[in-house]
Amino acid sequence: MNKVEPAFLRDMEPGVKLWLSLSGEGVFGHGKWQLLDAINRKGSLQAAADSLGISYRKAWGDLRKAERALGIPFLERHRGGSDGGESRLTEDGRKWLREYARFHEEVEEGVKRAYARWARRMGK
Repeated sequence: MNKVEPAFLRDMEPGVKLWLSLSGEGVFGHGKWQLLDAINRKGSLQAAADSLGISYRKAWGDLRKAERALGIPFLERHRGGSDGGESRLTEDGRKWLREYARFHEEVEEGVKRAYARWARRMGK
């Protein structure tokens, strides 16, 4: 007799929260990745912060903290006058944006494979 997979296993999906830390302190994760992505799309830190619903001060502080901890400048900042300022990702910033997304995707795929194996064992 075949056992039927429990309903909760059909409806559940795995999730993972991923971040990178130095000496136990988180320095880069999904939030900072989203901020870099928004800056890349919007062209300014202010517009990026607004689009994410966070304050400019928080966005600026989070990036400065990550830059100091990692020793990597993520942004080229140009102060604005009446037209406003501009922030562009440095080459390193663009690389972090691209490669963290790739890393996160690889981790998610690994979690999905591990979950599928676990769910098979649970359904037997």
